[in-house]
Amino acid sequence: MPEDPRFLTLADVAEVLNTSSAQVYALVRRGDLPAIKIGGRGQWRVERSQLEDFIQRMYAETRSFVAEHPFVESDTEQSR
Repeated sequence: MPEDPRFLTLADVAEVLNTSSAQVYALVRRGDLPAIKIGGRGQWRVERSQLEDFIQRMYAETRSFVAEHPFVESDTEQSR
């Protein structure tokens, strides 16, 4: 078995992202995180490269959000 398997379970992805399996399932079902469904019971698998691409997209989206919504200190924080 390879050290870094090509495909990850939703639980594996949740561990990498430090979130719940339910949140990862929602990402997959919305199409935000590409995955495949395998086997008769329809187990989901996420390719490691797709997870890395997703993470990079989230960094890019976060950079855009921060650029469009700059942090402004409140008056009470500025007077400290």
